[in-house]
Amino acid sequence: MTYADRWLLPDGVEEILPAEAGAIEQTRRRLVDMYTTWGYDLVIPPLLEYTDSLLIGLGRDVDLLTFKVTDQLTGRTLGIRADITPQTARMDAHSFTHQGANRLCYAGHVVHARPKNPLATRTPIQAGVEFYGEPGSRADIEVVSLLLESLKLAGLPQLHIDLGHVGIYRALAEAAELSQEQEDSFFELLQRKAVTEIRAWVAANLKGSALADVFLALPGLAGDRQVLERARECFTHCPAAVLDAVDQLERVADTVAQRYPEAELYFDLSELRGYHYLTGLVFAAFAPGYGNPIASGGRYDRIGEVFGRSRPATGFAVDITALSKLGLLSPPSQPGIWVTESGEPEQWQAIQALRAEGHRVICGASGTPPSEAGCDRQLVREADRYQVIPLA
Repeated sequence: MTYADRWLLPDGVEEILPAEAGAIEQTRRRLVDMYTTWGYDLVIPPLLEYTDSLLIGLGRDVDLLTFKVTDQLTGRTLGIRADITPQTARMDAHSFTHQGANRLCYAGHVVHARPKNPLATRTPIQAGVEFYGEPGSRADIEVVSLLLESLKLAGLPQLHIDLGHVGIYRALAEAAELSQEQEDSFFELLQRKAVTEIRAWVAANLKGSALADVFLALPGLAGDRQVLERARECFTHCPAAVLDAVDQLERVADTVAQRYPEAELYFDLSELRGYHYLTGLVFAAFAPGYGNPIASGGRYDRIGEVFGRSRPATGFAVDITALSKLGLLSPPSQPGIWVTESGEPEQWQAIQALRAEGHRVICGASGTPPSEAGCDRQLVREADRYQVIPLA
Protein backbone atom coordinates (compact mmCIF):
# COMPACT_ATOMS: atom_id res chain seq x y z
CA MET A 1 0.00 0.00 0.00
CA THR A 2 1.38 3.38 -1.01
CA TYR A 3 1.16 6.48 1.15
CA ALA A 4 -1.57 7.89 -1.12
CA ASP A 5 -3.61 4.65 -0.93
CA ARG A 6 -4.02 5.12 2.80
CA TRP A 7 -6.48 7.92 2.10
CA LEU A 8 -8.67 6.03 -0.36
CA LEU A 9 -12.24 5.33 0.72
CA PRO A 10 -13.96 2.00 0.06
CA ASP A 11 -15.95 1.71 -3.17
CA GLY A 12 -19.36 3.30 -2.78
CA VAL A 13 -18.36 5.21 0.37
CA GLU A 14 -17.86 8.94 0.07
CA GLU A 15 -17.15 12.05 2.06
CA ILE A 16 -19.43 15.05 1.70
CA LEU A 17 -17.76 18.45 1.47
CA PRO A 18 -19.18 21.76 2.80
CA ALA A 19 -21.31 22.99 -0.11
CA GLU A 20 -23.11 19.66 -0.57
CA ALA A 21 -23.18 18.94 3.15
CA GLY A 22 -24.87 22.28 3.80
CA ALA A 23 -27.53 21.58 1.17
CA ILE A 24 -28.19 18.07 2.52
CA GLU A 25 -28.41 19.23 6.12
CA GLN A 26 -30.71 22.11 5.24
CA THR A 27 -33.02 19.71 3.39
CA ARG A 28 -32.93 17.20 6.25
CA ARG A 29 -33.98 19.90 8.73
CA ARG A 30 -36.75 21.20 6.49
CA LEU A 31 -38.14 17.70 5.92
CA VAL A 32 -38.16 16.86 9.62
CA ASP A 33 -39.77 20.22 10.41
CA MET A 34 -42.47 19.55 7.81
CA TYR A 35 -43.14 16.04 9.12
CA THR A 36 -43.55 17.56 12.58
CA THR A 37 -46.24 19.92 11.29
CA TRP A 38 -48.13 16.85 10.06
CA GLY A 39 -48.06 15.34 13.55
CA TYR A 40 -45.03 13.02 13.22
CA ASP A 41 -42.71 12.73 16.22
CA LEU A 42 -38.97 12.51 15.63
CA VAL A 43 -37.12 9.38 16.77
CA ILE A 44 -33.40 8.61 16.52
CA PRO A 45 -32.86 4.83 16.28
CA PRO A 46 -29.40 3.40 16.97
CA LEU A 47 -27.00 2.93 14.07
CA LEU A 48 -26.48 -0.73 15.01
CA GLU A 49 -28.27 -3.37 17.04
CA TYR A 50 -28.55 -7.12 17.32
CA THR A 51 -29.46 -8.78 14.04
CA ASP A 52 -32.07 -10.81 15.95
CA SER A 53 -34.28 -7.71 15.98
CA LEU A 54 -32.82 -5.72 13.10
CA LEU A 55 -33.46 -8.30 10.36
CA ILE A 56 -36.41 -10.29 11.63
CA GLY A 57 -39.36 -10.43 9.26
CA LEU A 58 -37.72 -8.44 6.45
CA GLY A 59 -36.69 -11.14 4.01
CA ARG A 60 -33.47 -11.88 2.20
CA ASP A 61 -33.08 -8.54 0.38
CA VAL A 62 -32.43 -6.48 3.51
CA ASP A 63 -30.32 -9.27 5.00
CA LEU A 64 -27.94 -9.10 2.02
CA LEU A 65 -27.66 -5.32 2.33
CA THR A 66 -26.77 -5.43 6.03
CA PHE A 67 -23.22 -5.21 7.36
CA LYS A 68 -22.72 -7.66 10.21
CA VAL A 69 -20.10 -7.43 12.96
CA THR A 70 -19.41 -9.23 16.23
CA ASP A 71 -20.16 -7.45 19.49
CA GLN A 72 -16.93 -7.55 21.53
CA LEU A 73 -18.93 -7.40 24.78
CA THR A 74 -21.34 -10.29 24.20
CA GLY A 75 -20.09 -12.24 21.20
CA ARG A 76 -23.48 -11.78 19.52
CA THR A 77 -23.90 -10.58 15.94
CA LEU A 78 -24.66 -6.91 15.40
CA GLY A 79 -26.03 -5.38 12.23
CA ILE A 80 -25.46 -1.85 10.96
CA ARG A 81 -28.86 -0.71 9.79
CA ALA A 82 -29.61 -0.84 6.08
CA ASP A 83 -33.24 0.19 6.65
CA ILE A 84 -34.70 2.27 9.49
CA THR A 85 -38.27 0.98 9.13
CA PRO A 86 -37.86 -2.18 11.27
CA GLN A 87 -36.27 -0.10 14.01
CA THR A 88 -39.29 2.18 14.20
CA ALA A 89 -41.57 -0.90 14.22
CA ARG A 90 -39.67 -2.21 17.25
CA MET A 91 -39.94 1.19 18.93
CA ASP A 92 -43.68 1.35 18.27
CA ALA A 93 -44.10 -2.14 19.72
CA HIS A 94 -42.03 -1.66 22.87
CA SER A 95 -41.56 2.03 23.65
CA PHE A 96 -45.09 3.42 23.37
CA THR A 97 -48.07 2.54 25.54
CA HIS A 98 -50.96 4.17 23.66
CA GLN A 99 -53.10 1.94 21.45
CA GLY A 100 -54.17 4.49 18.86
CA ALA A 101 -52.37 5.86 15.84
CA ASN A 102 -48.67 6.56 16.22
CA ARG A 103 -46.78 8.76 13.75
CA LEU A 104 -42.97 8.66 13.77
CA CYS A 105 -40.36 10.34 11.59
CA TYR A 106 -36.58 10.03 11.31
CA ALA A 107 -33.53 11.21 9.40
CA GLY A 108 -30.08 9.65 9.29
CA HIS A 109 -27.54 7.42 7.58
CA VAL A 110 -28.10 3.84 6.55
CA VAL A 111 -25.24 1.60 5.41
CA HIS A 112 -25.41 -0.95 2.60
CA ALA A 113 -23.03 -3.89 2.36
CA ARG A 114 -23.30 -3.64 -1.40
CA PRO A 115 -24.51 -0.76 -3.62
CA LYS A 116 -28.02 -1.02 -5.03
CA ASN A 117 -26.56 -0.17 -8.44
CA PRO A 118 -22.99 0.40 -9.68
CA LEU A 119 -23.17 4.18 -9.22
CA ALA A 120 -25.07 4.25 -5.92
CA THR A 121 -23.54 5.27 -2.61
CA ARG A 122 -23.42 2.67 0.14
CA THR A 123 -23.97 5.28 2.84
CA PRO A 124 -27.12 7.19 1.83
CA ILE A 125 -28.82 9.69 4.11
CA GLN A 126 -32.55 9.09 4.40
CA ALA A 127 -35.53 10.88 5.88
CA GLY A 128 -38.89 9.23 6.27
CA VAL A 129 -42.12 8.67 8.14
CA GLU A 130 -43.95 5.65 9.55
CA PHE A 131 -47.67 5.66 10.42
CA TYR A 132 -48.76 2.90 12.85
CA GLY A 133 -52.20 1.84 13.98
CA GLU A 134 -54.37 2.92 11.02
CA PRO A 135 -55.46 0.05 8.70
CA GLY A 136 -57.49 1.96 6.10
CA SER A 137 -56.74 3.85 2.91
CA ARG A 138 -56.77 7.12 4.87
CA ALA A 139 -53.28 6.39 6.19
CA ASP A 140 -52.04 5.39 2.72
CA ILE A 141 -53.40 8.65 1.29
CA GLU A 142 -51.73 10.68 4.04
CA VAL A 143 -48.37 9.02 3.53
CA VAL A 144 -48.42 9.34 -0.29
CA SER A 145 -49.47 12.98 0.08
CA LEU A 146 -46.60 13.63 2.47
CA LEU A 147 -44.18 11.99 0.05
CA LEU A 148 -45.32 14.35 -2.69
CA GLU A 149 -44.90 17.29 -0.30
CA SER A 150 -41.36 16.05 0.38
CA LEU A 151 -40.56 16.03 -3.33
CA LYS A 152 -41.98 19.52 -3.74
CA LEU A 153 -39.88 20.77 -0.82
CA ALA A 154 -36.78 19.28 -2.45
CA GLY A 155 -37.49 21.23 -5.63
CA LEU A 156 -38.28 18.29 -7.92
CA PRO A 157 -39.37 19.85 -11.22
CA GLN A 158 -41.78 17.01 -11.99
CA LEU A 159 -43.73 14.85 -9.55
CA HIS A 160 -43.93 11.24 -10.70
CA ILE A 161 -45.07 8.31 -8.57
CA ASP A 162 -45.48 4.63 -9.44
CA LEU A 163 -48.29 2.85 -7.60
CA GLY A 164 -48.83 -0.88 -7.16
CA HIS A 165 -50.26 -3.40 -4.72
CA VAL A 166 -48.44 -6.56 -3.65
CA GLY A 167 -51.72 -8.05 -2.43
CA ILE A 168 -52.69 -8.74 -6.04
CA TYR A 169 -49.88 -11.21 -6.64
CA ARG A 170 -50.18 -12.71 -3.16
CA ALA A 171 -53.87 -13.48 -3.70
CA LEU A 172 -53.28 -14.86 -7.21
CA ALA A 173 -50.42 -17.09 -6.05
CA GLU A 174 -52.59 -18.45 -3.26
CA ALA A 175 -55.58 -19.04 -5.57
CA ALA A 176 -53.35 -20.84 -8.08
CA GLU A 177 -51.94 -22.96 -5.22
CA LEU A 178 -48.37 -22.20 -6.21
CA SER A 179 -45.60 -23.81 -4.21
CA GLN A 180 -43.03 -21.51 -2.61
CA GLU A 181 -40.57 -22.41 -5.35
CA GLN A 182 -43.10 -21.61 -8.08
CA GLU A 183 -44.09 -18.35 -6.40
CA ASP A 184 -40.46 -17.26 -6.14
CA SER A 185 -39.60 -18.20 -9.72
CA PHE A 186 -42.56 -16.32 -11.21
CA PHE A 187 -41.82 -13.37 -8.94
CA GLU A 188 -38.33 -13.14 -10.40
CA LEU A 189 -39.64 -13.27 -13.98
CA LEU A 190 -42.29 -10.67 -13.23
CA GLN A 191 -39.76 -8.20 -11.85
CA ARG A 192 -37.78 -8.48 -15.07
CA LYS A 193 -40.98 -8.40 -17.15
CA ALA A 194 -39.51 -11.29 -19.09
CA VAL A 195 -42.59 -11.83 -21.24
CA THR A 196 -41.23 -14.71 -23.34
CA GLU A 197 -40.03 -16.60 -20.24
CA ILE A 198 -43.34 -15.88 -18.49
CA ARG A 199 -45.23 -17.53 -21.35
CA ALA A 200 -43.05 -20.60 -21.07
CA TRP A 201 -43.43 -20.68 -17.27
CA VAL A 202 -47.23 -20.42 -17.42
CA ALA A 203 -47.39 -23.19 -20.05
CA ALA A 204 -45.28 -25.43 -17.81
CA ASN A 205 -46.86 -24.62 -14.44
CA LEU A 206 -50.46 -23.47 -15.03
CA LYS A 207 -51.55 -25.56 -17.99
CA GLY A 208 -55.34 -25.88 -17.83
CA SER A 209 -55.65 -23.43 -14.93
CA ALA A 210 -58.42 -20.83 -15.07
CA LEU A 211 -55.84 -18.30 -13.90
CA ALA A 212 -53.31 -18.92 -16.67
CA ASP A 213 -54.48 -15.94 -18.75
CA VAL A 214 -54.38 -13.69 -15.67
CA PHE A 215 -50.75 -14.56 -14.97
CA LEU A 216 -49.92 -13.91 -18.63
CA ALA A 217 -51.61 -10.50 -18.46
CA LEU A 218 -49.84 -9.27 -15.33
CA PRO A 219 -46.70 -7.80 -16.99
CA GLY A 220 -48.86 -5.68 -19.30
CA LEU A 221 -50.99 -4.14 -16.56
CA ALA A 222 -48.91 -0.99 -16.37
CA GLY A 223 -49.60 2.54 -17.50
CA ASP A 224 -52.00 5.39 -16.79
CA ARG A 225 -55.35 5.37 -14.99
CA GLN A 226 -56.94 3.14 -17.66
CA VAL A 227 -54.88 0.26 -16.29
CA LEU A 228 -57.30 -0.04 -13.37
CA GLU A 229 -60.28 -0.58 -15.70
CA ARG A 230 -58.34 -3.15 -17.72
CA ALA A 231 -57.39 -4.86 -14.48
CA ARG A 232 -61.03 -5.15 -13.37
CA GLU A 233 -61.90 -6.84 -16.66
CA CYS A 234 -58.91 -9.17 -16.36
CA PHE A 235 -59.64 -10.03 -12.70
CA THR A 236 -63.39 -10.66 -13.10
CA HIS A 237 -63.19 -14.27 -11.96
CA CYS A 238 -60.35 -13.83 -9.48
CA PRO A 239 -60.62 -13.91 -5.67
CA ALA A 240 -62.29 -10.92 -4.04
CA ALA A 241 -58.96 -9.88 -2.46
CA VAL A 242 -57.59 -9.08 -5.93
CA LEU A 243 -60.43 -6.70 -6.80
CA ASP A 244 -60.28 -5.22 -3.30
CA ALA A 245 -56.64 -4.31 -3.97
CA VAL A 246 -57.60 -2.57 -7.21
CA ASP A 247 -60.31 -0.64 -5.32
CA GLN A 248 -57.74 0.46 -2.74
CA LEU A 249 -55.45 1.72 -5.48
CA GLU A 250 -58.29 3.69 -7.02
CA ARG A 251 -59.31 5.29 -3.71
CA VAL A 252 -55.76 6.45 -3.08
CA ALA A 253 -55.31 7.66 -6.66
CA ASP A 254 -58.59 9.62 -6.64
CA THR A 255 -57.65 11.67 -3.58
CA VAL A 256 -54.00 12.14 -4.53
CA ALA A 257 -54.96 13.31 -8.04
CA GLN A 258 -57.42 15.78 -6.54
CA ARG A 259 -54.82 17.17 -4.11
CA TYR A 260 -51.91 17.17 -6.57
CA PRO A 261 -53.26 17.52 -10.12
CA GLU A 262 -49.73 18.24 -11.36
CA ALA A 263 -48.46 14.83 -10.23
CA GLU A 264 -48.05 12.03 -12.76
CA LEU A 265 -49.48 8.75 -11.44
CA TYR A 266 -48.25 5.55 -13.09
CA PHE A 267 -49.79 2.21 -12.18
CA ASP A 268 -47.90 -1.06 -12.32
CA LEU A 269 -49.84 -4.04 -10.98
CA SER A 270 -46.84 -6.32 -11.34
CA GLU A 271 -44.63 -4.05 -9.20
CA LEU A 272 -43.49 -6.15 -6.24
CA ARG A 273 -40.78 -3.99 -4.67
CA GLY A 274 -40.43 -5.06 -1.04
CA TYR A 275 -42.65 -8.10 -1.68
CA HIS A 276 -41.08 -10.16 1.10
CA TYR A 277 -42.36 -7.86 3.84
CA LEU A 278 -44.75 -5.33 2.31
CA THR A 279 -48.40 -6.35 2.39
CA GLY A 280 -50.48 -3.82 0.47
CA LEU A 281 -50.09 -0.56 -1.45
CA VAL A 282 -46.53 0.08 -2.67
CA PHE A 283 -45.21 3.25 -4.28
CA ALA A 284 -42.00 4.82 -5.52
CA ALA A 285 -40.95 8.24 -6.80
CA PHE A 286 -38.57 8.66 -9.72
CA ALA A 287 -36.64 11.58 -11.19
CA PRO A 288 -35.16 12.00 -14.69
CA GLY A 289 -31.50 11.04 -14.78
CA TYR A 290 -31.57 8.67 -11.81
CA GLY A 291 -32.17 4.96 -12.34
CA ASN A 292 -33.26 3.98 -8.84
CA PRO A 293 -36.23 5.39 -6.92
CA ILE A 294 -35.39 8.56 -5.01
CA ALA A 295 -38.13 7.60 -2.54
CA SER A 296 -40.16 4.47 -1.91
CA GLY A 297 -42.56 3.02 0.59
CA GLY A 298 -45.73 1.09 1.18
CA ARG A 299 -47.92 -0.76 3.63
CA TYR A 300 -46.29 -3.39 5.84
CA ASP A 301 -49.02 -4.57 8.22
CA ARG A 302 -48.11 -7.06 10.94
CA ILE A 303 -44.34 -6.47 10.90
CA GLY A 304 -44.63 -5.55 14.59
CA GLU A 305 -45.98 -9.04 15.31
CA VAL A 306 -42.44 -10.36 15.67
CA PHE A 307 -41.91 -7.76 18.42
CA GLY A 308 -45.06 -8.78 20.25
CA ARG A 309 -47.41 -6.12 18.90
CA SER A 310 -49.02 -6.65 15.49
CA ARG A 311 -50.03 -3.28 14.05
CA PRO A 312 -51.13 -1.93 10.67
CA ALA A 313 -48.35 0.27 9.30
CA THR A 314 -47.37 2.31 6.27
CA GLY A 315 -44.53 4.71 5.49
CA PHE A 316 -41.80 5.83 3.13
CA ALA A 317 -38.16 6.93 3.00
CA VAL A 318 -36.62 9.68 0.84
CA ASP A 319 -33.01 9.36 -0.30
CA ILE A 320 -31.64 12.85 0.40
CA THR A 321 -28.22 11.89 -1.00
CA ALA A 322 -29.82 10.99 -4.34
CA LEU A 323 -31.59 14.35 -4.44
CA SER A 324 -28.24 16.02 -3.90
CA LYS A 325 -26.58 14.04 -6.72
CA LEU A 326 -29.32 15.21 -9.06
CA GLY A 327 -28.37 18.82 -8.29
CA LEU A 328 -31.79 19.55 -6.85
CA LEU A 329 -30.61 20.90 -3.50
CA SER A 330 -29.30 24.44 -3.18
CA PRO A 331 -26.58 25.10 -0.60
CA PRO A 332 -27.53 27.62 2.08
CA SER A 333 -26.22 31.07 1.29
CA GLN A 334 -24.97 32.96 4.33
CA PRO A 335 -22.07 35.31 3.65
CA GLY A 336 -19.88 35.85 6.68
CA ILE A 337 -18.67 38.82 8.68
CA TRP A 338 -14.89 39.12 8.89
CA VAL A 339 -13.20 40.13 12.14
CA THR A 340 -9.57 40.86 12.83
CA GLU A 341 -9.28 39.94 16.49
CA SER A 342 -7.94 42.57 18.86
CA GLY A 343 -8.44 40.76 22.15
CA GLU A 344 -10.66 43.53 23.51
CA PRO A 345 -13.61 42.40 25.65
CA GLU A 346 -15.90 44.83 23.83
CA GLN A 347 -15.03 43.22 20.50
CA TRP A 348 -15.74 39.74 21.86
CA GLN A 349 -19.12 40.88 23.14
CA ALA A 350 -19.97 42.36 19.73
CA ILE A 351 -18.96 39.11 18.01
CA GLN A 352 -21.10 36.98 20.32
CA ALA A 353 -24.07 39.33 19.93
CA LEU A 354 -23.91 38.93 16.14
CA ARG A 355 -23.69 35.14 16.44
CA ALA A 356 -26.67 35.11 18.80
CA GLU A 357 -28.64 36.86 16.04
CA GLY A 358 -27.69 34.08 13.63
CA HIS A 359 -24.91 35.80 11.74
CA ARG A 360 -21.83 33.91 10.55
CA VAL A 361 -18.82 35.60 12.11
CA ILE A 362 -15.29 34.48 11.18
CA CYS A 363 -12.27 35.55 13.15
CA GLY A 364 -9.53 36.09 10.60
CA ALA A 365 -6.55 33.78 10.44
CA SER A 366 -3.22 35.04 9.24
CA GLY A 367 -2.73 34.61 5.52
CA THR A 368 -6.43 33.96 4.78
CA PRO A 369 -8.16 36.62 2.67
CA PRO A 370 -11.73 37.49 3.74
CA SER A 371 -13.12 36.61 0.29
CA GLU A 372 -11.76 33.05 0.58
CA ALA A 373 -13.64 32.68 3.86
CA GLY A 374 -16.89 33.69 2.15
CA CYS A 375 -17.19 37.08 3.82
CA ASP A 376 -18.76 40.18 2.32
CA ARG A 377 -18.75 42.38 5.45
CA GLN A 378 -16.42 43.17 8.30
CA LEU A 379 -16.74 44.11 11.96
CA VAL A 380 -14.78 47.26 12.74
CA ARG A 381 -14.55 49.75 15.54
CA GLU A 382 -15.74 53.21 14.62
CA ALA A 383 -16.57 56.10 16.90
CA ASP A 384 -15.87 54.03 20.04
CA ARG A 385 -18.26 51.20 19.10
CA TYR A 386 -18.22 48.12 16.91
CA GLN A 387 -20.32 48.00 13.76
CA VAL A 388 -20.66 45.94 10.60
CA ILE A 389 -19.70 47.57 7.29
CA PRO A 390 -19.17 46.22 3.75
CA LEU A 391 -15.76 44.84 2.94
CA ALA A 392 -13.60 47.33 1.13
